[in-house]
Amino acid sequence: MLNNKIIFEPKIDKNVLEYEKGHHRWSYDTPLRADAFELDDNAKIELIAEHFAGIMQVLGLDLEDDSLQDTPKRVAKMYVKEIFSGLNPANKPEPTLFKNAYHYNQMLVERNISVFSNCEHHFVPIVGKAHVAYISNGQVIGLSKLNRIVQYCSQRPQVQERLTVQIANLMKEALGTEDVAVVIDAYHHCVSSRGVKDSGSTTLTAEYCGQFLNAETKNEFLKYIG
Repeated sequence: MLNNKIIFEPKIDKNVLEYEKGHHRWSYDTPLRADAFELDDNAKIELIAEHFAGIMQVLGLDLEDDSLQDTPKRVAKMYVKEIFSGLNPANKPEPTLFKNAYHYNQMLVERNISVFSNCEHHFVPIVGKAHVAYISNGQVIGLSKLNRIVQYCSQRPQVQERLTVQIANLMKEALGTEDVAVVIDAYHHCVSSRGVKDSGSTTLTAEYCGQFLNAETKNEFLKYIG
């Protein structure tokens, strides 16, 4: 902690980032306080609505106007129930696994999964596509669960590097295998709508684990996703 700012310090191992505040540490987890879930959703919505109304008032907006008077509550509900719902572990998707009855031992790839997240630095959207793959170790997962894993990890304030690793880690946990790969290609509105205002650039991040660290397997995956 320095001048009331939280410092993120990389450990020697480049694959592990450490978030430190007091004695609480997380590796590749979204930085949360220990009391993050003491309030229920309704209490959070009420408090956020009050704070957002204050922001609107500071900006000079007329909260008596028909178009604006319910905006604080709408924004608060959207934050808690939708775009930041992935902060709550109660919303973690439960994997539906099936026995690999056909003994399919090649990689399974799901391309172009929609990513809708928000940059934790400016709270503006990150929008793009995720491409994920795994090699079965005897079980397969319902395809929609891969989409839900991406959605769950995306619906929280994020940086794309962390998001990529979180999706890979949750896939490994759900499938019981290290053989997973994740690539994300996304537009960052903190680049396109402010600052440099470059609307044409995208950011690519990747996480390769297990057999996907092998160049031949990795290249096969990259060929499939184009």
